[in-house]
Amino acid sequence: MSSAKLPKIQDFDLAGKTVLARVDHNVVEKGVIKDAFRIDSTFGLIHYISARGGYPILMTHNGRTRDGKTGRIKSGPGTSVEPVAEYLNRKLEAGLVIPDLKADPDWGIAGLDKEVMAPLLDDLKARRLGGLYLPNTRWFAGEESKDDKTKALAADLASIADIYVNDAFGSWQPHASTFDVAKAMPSCAGFLMQKELRNLDRVLSPEAPFVAVVAGAKYDTKIGPLNKLYDQVDHLVLGGVIYNAYLCAKYGIEVAGVEAEDVELAKGLAEKDKNAGKILEPKTLVESKVLDRRDPAQVRTVKVADFSPGRKYAYFLDAAPESFDDPALGGPLGQARTIFVNAVMGLTPHFGEGSRALYGLIAGNKKALKLYGGGDTLTELKNLQPGIYMEALDDQSYYFFTGGGAVLTAIENGSAFGLKPVEVLLK
Repeated sequence: MSSAKLPKIQDFDLAGKTVLARVDHNVVEKGVIKDAFRIDSTFGLIHYISARGGYPILMTHNGRTRDGKTGRIKSGPGTSVEPVAEYLNRKLEAGLVIPDLKADPDWGIAGLDKEVMAPLLDDLKARRLGGLYLPNTRWFAGEESKDDKTKALAADLASIADIYVNDAFGSWQPHASTFDVAKAMPSCAGFLMQKELRNLDRVLSPEAPFVAVVAGAKYDTKIGPLNKLYDQVDHLVLGGVIYNAYLCAKYGIEVAGVEAEDVELAKGLAEKDKNAGKILEPKTLVESKVLDRRDPAQVRTVKVADFSPGRKYAYFLDAAPESFDDPALGGPLGQARTIFVNAVMGLTPHFGEGSRALYGLIAGNKKALKLYGGGDTLTELKNLQPGIYMEALDDQSYYFFTGGGAVLTAIENGSAFGLKPVEVLLK
């Protein structure tokens, strides 16, 4: 599928039109913005809508509010979009107002109350407001319900706007605000969505040599993308529990915190790599008997060369920084032309030395295109290597994806155009 067929916001005449924009401002934790990168990434869209004579209405999800078993929805200050609207009003003088839609304490917001919305829409079109910011989409009863409530919410959303724009690449699951509404009205991709798709092509069709660095807390959540990446890459570096599971599978050891199911899943990758030898192993690991602190009396370094079948270890919580001085690992990373990173090597905040060394090593490769995916990865890059992070924001050799899960799902599918919120735009 070609991105040329994707309807784009720049193809639409926005003058006098109400524009409903789904963004991914899922950055509020306990009522505080933890990282504004995703918000800042949509400044261009917000400015463009107003500059072209449109009336912007923004919406995003934030946090997990729905109980999967009971369907109950918990709304409150901790998952409110109010901090985001305040941030935009402060940064852009956006003049955004959040409609006061009453939420049932157990079942969320039933829909868009016309008595509340009608005067606000009148004020918006009269330019007495800069824009509207709807409450957290996951506070609405129909957002994730996949039933008649979903259809009703999609119809409600379509009734308040002329054009729908999806600029939320990271929100890749098909919900009312990302999928159903797009079927109900003229729809298109925003600037960030377009940029994410262009750069995803650079992961799916990379310039060689291609090195991917992937970590995670559960092997089963990454097995699909890992297998796809393995077939693409020249080299693969693993971290976190994923790497621990791989080591258990390859060397027959036992590591605390690694479940037997993950080891079984990792055996396929270990077997596959026997001949290909694509996986680059950090050779020195940080073992700790405790997870919640770094206690020198409970921590030691362990060499992979000393492994023998049947040996038991405590938690491997990081790759030791000296691992990245090893030419067998540093050489391929230094020679790569494309590097994809979806990885925090250690359990932060107490075990971050491996990630710091890895990010520094990658930064030393000035010729490679460096693509970072995942909120945790970006947060730790910013925390552990703030100088590199700040320089990278204006460096064309870096790209930071706003949605790590969306990137991995697209890698597994072999295309971003199979993601339901993208696919519906094409239709």
